[in-house]
Amino acid sequence: MGMDLTLFMADWGWLGAVPVENRIGLLEEAAWPEELDDSDDLTRGRGDGWRRPPGPGSAWCAVYGFTTTGAHAPHARAGAAWADLRLLVDASVREPMDTLLDGLLREADRASSGGRAFFPTASADRWHRHVLLSCPPEAVSAKARARERMEPLLEELRAPFAAECEGWAGRPDTFEGFIALLREWGEVTTTAARRGWGLMGLS
Repeated sequence: MGMDLTLFMADWGWLGAVPVENRIGLLEEAAWPEELDDSDDLTRGRGDGWRRPPGPGSAWCAVYGFTTTGAHAPHARAGAAWADLRLLVDASVREPMDTLLDGLLREADRASSGGRAFFPTASADRWHRHVLLSCPPEAVSAKARARERMEPLLEELRAPFAAECEGWAGRPDTFEGFIALLREWGEVTTTAARRGWGLMGLS
């Protein structure tokens, strides 16, 4: 059974006022309140789009249900596909794609943008939820702007995708699926940027 990605949008200022060691716990409690039974779990029967957690005092965050996939592996495969494609496209395509995907679908140096330091270091405990991504509001805003530049250029990825990714294990199954996931991340960043909130993903 693969790992899921639970994506949050949160008020970075509010969460930042909480001691760093308590931040993941607050997100967990918002998404999976102890007083609710399994049938109320936000991550079961994932609905489409943003959902307000049912827990008390959760006005500072929302949880996103991907229409494409809630599993983490397809997001990682899409990031690997972009790593294969990026040198085959013009810089006018590469720059906005890098801005949008770095730190979301591709590993990036999040320390410089304040993302990595916002949460405690990973625990060796396999039952502890790990931070899969962390993107502060200023980076989210840059990603939303990049999404606007990227949208009219997506068709230029079709031929490179066919050459480098189609039929390869560990890559998205189809170009259409790849683009659908990119567009969904574009919508996610646009909504978060509109609020001035950050993004974080937990396993």
